[in-house]
Amino acid sequence: MSDMRFTREHEWIRVDGDIGTVGITDHAQEQLGDITFVELPEVGKSLAKGGEAAAVDSVKAASEVYAPVSGEVVEVNGALDENAALVNEDAEGKGWFFKMRIADEGELDDLMDRSAYETFVKEQA
Repeated sequence: MSDMRFTREHEWIRVDGDIGTVGITDHAQEQLGDITFVELPEVGKSLAKGGEAAAVDSVKAASEVYAPVSGEVVEVNGALDENAALVNEDAEGKGWFFKMRIADEGELDDLMDRSAYETFVKEQA
């Protein structure tokens, strides 16, 4: 999907107009192991690019999730309250964390496309 961008901290954002859907990558959920809890931001919260947006607890670690771009949270994935394992099952689909109204689309230019991200992950291994 060409509309997905990735961060060095293993978040993804899928852009549709001025709304970005954000989650963690498949690689990130594999590294974390079984996810037990996701702490989501409040709707209406303003996020700064690179700022703390959410948190994930897993059997292995607790991890922060950072905003890939600046903007305002407009929706959160309530399904994760009931079933945090959705992130393990479909990290880049049904396991999304939140949607945000993007403040500055120019910030997307700093993010990687899928092939650049895959190269980045291989280099980290």
